[in-house]
Amino acid sequence: MLDFRPIFLVIGVLLATLGCAMLVPALVDVMFGNDDWIVFLASALITVFIGVTMWVTCRGAQARLGLREAFVLTTSIWVVAAGFAALPLTWSQLDMSYTDAYFEAMSGLTTTGSTVIVDLDLAPPGILFWRAFLQWLGGLGIVVMAVAVLPMLQVGGMQLFRAEAFDTPDKILPRAAQISGSLTALFIVLTGACAISYGVAGMQFTEAIIHAMTTVATGGFSSRDASIGAFNSPAIEWVSVAFMIAGSLPFLLYIRAVQGQPMAVIRDEQVRAFFVILLVLSILAWISEDQETAHAGAIRFREAIFNMTSIMTGTGYATVDYGLWGPLAQGVFLIAMFIGGCAGSTSCGMKIFRVVVVFEDIRQHARRIVYPSGVFVKRYNGRPLPDNVSAAVLSFVYLFIASFCVIAVALSLIGLDPVTAISGAATAISNVGPGLGPIIGPVGNFAPLPDAAKWLLALAMLIGRLEVFTVLVLFIPAFWVR
Repeated sequence: MLDFRPIFLVIGVLLATLGCAMLVPALVDVMFGNDDWIVFLASALITVFIGVTMWVTCRGAQARLGLREAFVLTTSIWVVAAGFAALPLTWSQLDMSYTDAYFEAMSGLTTTGSTVIVDLDLAPPGILFWRAFLQWLGGLGIVVMAVAVLPMLQVGGMQLFRAEAFDTPDKILPRAAQISGSLTALFIVLTGACAISYGVAGMQFTEAIIHAMTTVATGGFSSRDASIGAFNSPAIEWVSVAFMIAGSLPFLLYIRAVQGQPMAVIRDEQVRAFFVILLVLSILAWISEDQETAHAGAIRFREAIFNMTSIMTGTGYATVDYGLWGPLAQGVFLIAMFIGGCAGSTSCGMKIFRVVVVFEDIRQHARRIVYPSGVFVKRYNGRPLPDNVSAAVLSFVYLFIASFCVIAVALSLIGLDPVTAISGAATAISNVGPGLGPIIGPVGNFAPLPDAAKWLLALAMLIGRLEVFTVLVLFIPAFWVR
């Protein structure tokens, strides 16, 4: 029988932590003289009380967190955290329905960046900070999960990174807890560097903090309706590109670089593939934009590289409505949504390493057709690629695409037009943020969608963020039978 005691224990601790985090936007509202600080304080007290109650109830139990408990815990954390993170949004001056508040909270914690809030320029400061803080916490959480949890659960080929993190003689740090601590410190340093860079580029202090948290977390929540485009600053855009890329590279490689292996980042096959794919897709977007606009060449290139980096890393910032660049651009951006960034980063999508593994499988199969007697070994980062990893990756890719199709069809049945349904499903399961079309495109908003579509998209965000298998395995009856 599944033991829920360790699950409730961990959730209780995390809820108490989340409740304490609500005090930060409360202080922001106090500083700006906004009455919403009362809302955050009340939400914090409720969340901390429930979290501490769960912890006290379960702390004396002798329970072991097994594999099945880990699956349930991983999904439950995001579902429950979003439920409580939505409280301040519901009770704030924005007067949001709980559906909208939960959608916004899930979008924040999963670093998706889709929003239902209209007139962000006039939104309360505490709410703007809370949205960004949720993405920062979610980005940090997904990095730790990708290093310590998903390899253990062998989700979608992530076991490929378990040996690199823990089982080799030159492991980065001796324990997962130490790795988590190092990742947290690195996350804070990157966020601080990004905020300072934004400030130097011309952003106001508070906006620099907000955008730094959502840039490093590749989340995309902004304090402006026009996103980064509102600043109309090439310097700010290039700073954003640099830190969006930084957030999309494996964080463990940064730790190796600090520990005396600076070439580890460059030598990594996943990183090299990421830059090649990003460059190729940016050039294609640049070509398509060239056919539709009359801007100077340098401006077109900056628009293409910024918006492609934003979509491929899953950040979701925008400076222009690239949906107007024509069918070629729309197809390129849709492909970028699915690809995503590197494993072990804050980015999302299918992940670059899976693209590399699929490419190696196809190349090996093609060589065997040409040379039937030949022996060809698939390799990743110079090491033989186990067949179980290839099988897991191929299964993940199939299930990822199948989930996208099911969600797109369901959105269509709810009443959404084809462009909104398809791009909405893609952006939600890939945790990107904006979709395509006049409703949810770069200059649009998810507020007009019916509540049923918002709940379905919130589920899609969760499925995409937790690597599909982690969520869907809970719907298999055999999982609940020992």
